[in-house]
Order: sequence, then C-alpha cells, then structure tokens
Amino acid sequence: MTTILLVDDDQHILELVTIHLHAAGYNVVQAKDGSEALEILKKETCDLAVVDVMMPFIDGFALTREIRAHYDLPVILLTAKNQIEDKEEGFQAGTDDYLVKPFEPKELLFRIQALLRRYEVSTDDSLIRLGSTSINKKTYEVQLADRTLLLPLKEFELLHFLASHPMQVFSRDQLIENIWGIDYEGDERTVDVHIKRLRERFSGLTNDFHIKTVRGVGYLLEAQR
Repeated sequence: MTTILLVDDDQHILELVTIHLHAAGYNVVQAKDGSEALEILKKETCDLAVVDVMMPFIDGFALTREIRAHYDLPVILLTAKNQIEDKEEGFQAGTDDYLVKPFEPKELLFRIQALLRRYEVSTDDSLIRLGSTSINKKTYEVQLADRTLLLPLKEFELLHFLASHPMQVFSRDQLIENIWGIDYEGDERTVDVHIKRLRERFSGLTNDFHIKTVRGVGYLLEAQR
C-alpha cells in the first residue's frame, strides 16, 4: 500500500486530509512538525510527503530541503499564502508541487496521483507495510522484525483485507462477503473466531497494529504511529 507522510501543525487539516486519503486507499503517517516528520522518515518507508509551509521548529521549506537531500520521494507543499515569492522559495527548496489553502481534497488527490505516476511509485497493494511488519499477498507470508509467519489462508486474507483499509470499520457481514464470498453458508461467528485467532497469534509479537472491536458495528485495524 502506498504510504503518504502528512505534515501539518493544524490537527483539523491532519484529520480531514487523512480521511480522504484513507478513502482513496492510501496509508497515512501523520506528523505535527518537521522534526517529527524527519524522525518518522528514519523508521518508515514513505512514498510521498504532503508538507505544510508554516510550522514551528522546522518549517515546510526547511523540511523539503532535508527530504530532498536524503530521500527520493515527491513533495507537495501546502500553504495559506499565494505570493509568487513563496512559490519561488518552495520550488527552490525542491518541492514538486504547490497547493494553496484552502483547497479541495479532490485536487490534492489528483496531484498526489500525478506525482506518484511521475515517480513511478507502485500502487500494487499486494505488499502492505505496518511499521516493521510486512504482509505479502504474493507469498502469503507475514514478515515481522525477526521472524516469518505463514498463516492459514482465511486468517491471512482477513488480516490483509483489514490492513488494506486501516482505521476503516467493517461489519461482520461485510467481512464475510469480502473474505468468504456472498455464497458462504456459515454464520458471522466465523469472523469472531478468526479475529480471535489473529489477536492471539500476534499478541506479544508486534505492536505495529491492533485489531479492535467497534461495539455494535464490527472490527477495524489500527496501525500504530
């Protein structure tokens, strides 16, 4: 899954953009300032960065220069300013694109898609990374930091499906339809059993993700930041 690093000190912007990026199928890693963003980049592989210009400690221009110096990933700068001098400084810092606030989330998505195509970033969702955990649909292996697990088929497919849609809640019926198929003749307790097995299997092995119960609704996978 393609991972977007979103850097903004405005919590409202972080939450709004994250919702739209998740809906478009992207994994999102959030940072509230440039220093936090650089720490994240040391630990996680990101495919594109969306960076606010006006931030404390390390502003968007400085962060873009650091990213350009050490990482090969496209950068989109967000700013409330529309002055030509700010655009010039942004492009001199090495940004690939520039979007002025307020903006339509769809426009940001279009620009992200265009940059990913330009950088030829694969959107193949067969390999999902959650921190140091990799879920590989081509080999049906789950690679943790120091070991490899081979799961029973339906457990793997359930984990891969939830990990493909982090923080999205699915009902038992939705999970049955996506994993077991619409012709499945069993009952929804099958989902509960498989969720329980996954929790037991990964308990104590990793904190990269947790499968949570949303009472009265279903389940979601929460990836740790």
